[in-house]
Amino acid sequence: MNIKQFEYKPLSHFSYAIVSNGKMAIIDPERDPQQYYDFAKANNAKITAIIQTHPHADFVSSHLEIHKNTGATIYNSKKLGADYPHETFDDGDSINLGNVNLKAINTPGHSPDSITIVATEGDKTAMFTGDTLFIGDVGRPDLRESVGNLTAKREELAEMMYDTVTNKFNNLPDETIVYPAHGAGSLCGKNLSDAASSTLGDERTGNWAFKDQSKEQFMKTLLDGQPFIPSYFGFNVDINKAGADNLDPTIDQIPFIENTTATGLIVDMRNEASFKKGHLKGSINVQAESDTAKFETWIGSIVAPKEKFTLVIDKKENKDKLLNRLAKIGYEKQVKKVITLSDDDLVKTEALDLEDFKKNPDNYTIVDVRNRSEIEQGKIFEKALEHPLYELRQTSNQIPTNKPIVVHCAGGYRSAAGSSILENELENATVYDLSDAIEQFKD
Repeated sequence: MNIKQFEYKPLSHFSYAIVSNGKMAIIDPERDPQQYYDFAKANNAKITAIIQTHPHADFVSSHLEIHKNTGATIYNSKKLGADYPHETFDDGDSINLGNVNLKAINTPGHSPDSITIVATEGDKTAMFTGDTLFIGDVGRPDLRESVGNLTAKREELAEMMYDTVTNKFNNLPDETIVYPAHGAGSLCGKNLSDAASSTLGDERTGNWAFKDQSKEQFMKTLLDGQPFIPSYFGFNVDINKAGADNLDPTIDQIPFIENTTATGLIVDMRNEASFKKGHLKGSINVQAESDTAKFETWIGSIVAPKEKFTLVIDKKENKDKLLNRLAKIGYEKQVKKVITLSDDDLVKTEALDLEDFKKNPDNYTIVDVRNRSEIEQGKIFEKALEHPLYELRQTSNQIPTNKPIVVHCAGGYRSAAGSSILENELENATVYDLSDAIEQFKD
């Protein structure tokens, strides 16, 4: 089998292409389909099938766009209730792709409509598990209580996952290669490995979910300590259930203005240093300079779905790339306009007097914007107020302003966003960002 794994690092997302005898299937494609077209061309193959393991929560898929452009059939579980043209793909269903046979197994647990695709050619077997089986973990069961065609409570899904892991893969050999839809860093699970693939035998011996345990023990382990749910997750499930609009035309119609100003909610994607030298009042600094920065996760946690904003970028040449990143989570339609800044009406962020802070920490209100799971593992400043970044716009009014406020996280990325939020939300407050100086205070 000719299998290609594609990775989108900021969302720790894996998608796949399988090619056999001039035919190609795509599994769980990301929003930008160009790489799949390029791979098909390089292999002289025609895209004939697009398979969705479930309606993903953490990214917008290009399945409908690929269908429109190639005529390929979209396959997914009948339980998904898809609003786009498709054929159902459930237990007992199979597709012939050249010499490869693709078989569906219903594997609920992460979502009620999850499927796993088993690909066989001769004595070779691979399984594409979506968000059901990860390397070292299984998918979280708490994302579908209020979205999608078929919803279920977290306890019901955890019980379904137990049944899936216990019974659904028993007939597959240990040599089966496991290809998940996500790796370490994804919020679709909590203990994912850095590995991009595994074998079913290795998972049977090394993945906690396959250990000999009661259903109650399994469910408790699965439900405990799951990471926070960004506000955009349910929004993306609904987009994927309907099918997203074509990417390029959507991005092309967004207005772009150079050397200007704006008011209202503003997302400034420039690096922290540039932002602090001068930014517009009302700006939130969600940096996208690095290709590996979790920009999509954080803008989708801080800014609500359908909430309109102006986007500030560093230079025109980066416009399409940065809008493409926003489109990964379906936020491009919320952008009123994209701008670069003039020198007018800019606000400068004051730097913290670090020596005074070290000597007199009680003279400051310290705000910890790390995730709750991180805070539970230990506080860096014992008296710090706990306000995770994903909640900060809603909880900022609880922060006292009688002292200067110092915001910190674990490395500086989130504190840059958090301090910019508090500058906007707390009128007349003095707000400082501890940024990368936090390293001086860690044990």
